[in-house]
Amino acid sequence: MNAKERIVVGIDGSEYSPAPLRLAGRYAAALGAPLDVITCVGFSDFYLAAHLPPGNPEMTTRLEEVATRLVEQAIETAFGQDRPPRLSTTVKFGSPAKILVEESKDAQLLIVGRRGHGGFLNQVMGSVSSACAAHAFCPVLVVAQESGGK
Repeated sequence: MNAKERIVVGIDGSEYSPAPLRLAGRYAAALGAPLDVITCVGFSDFYLAAHLPPGNPEMTTRLEEVATRLVEQAIETAFGQDRPPRLSTTVKFGSPAKILVEESKDAQLLIVGRRGHGGFLNQVMGSVSSACAAHAFCPVLVVAQESGGK
């Protein structure tokens, strides 16, 4: 199996993350593909972190720990005990749109939520999902919001 067979799902750990995760899990199972869950920490999203000197390992470690915890919570909400067998998680630092577009280069499908933490409620799509739909190197599936249970 080559890397082009993987399904990539980008989440931000918000209450809307389980919906794209569940759909990505169904696609991965149907296609027999590995599922890569990617969350991005954009330093511009954190006022304090944006003003720290580069290479601050303590802050980077703390941000990564929080992001990992949010991803694990979203995965637990989405799948419970029925996690997809070839699910992997990655936390990356940088612009979420740029990172997900780059990750799409070696994926067969990129799945993102319509909106997450940011944005205005009257927007049809958020900036990350719009950028992914416009610039990804593979098909992109933008998942409508849902909150709460399965």
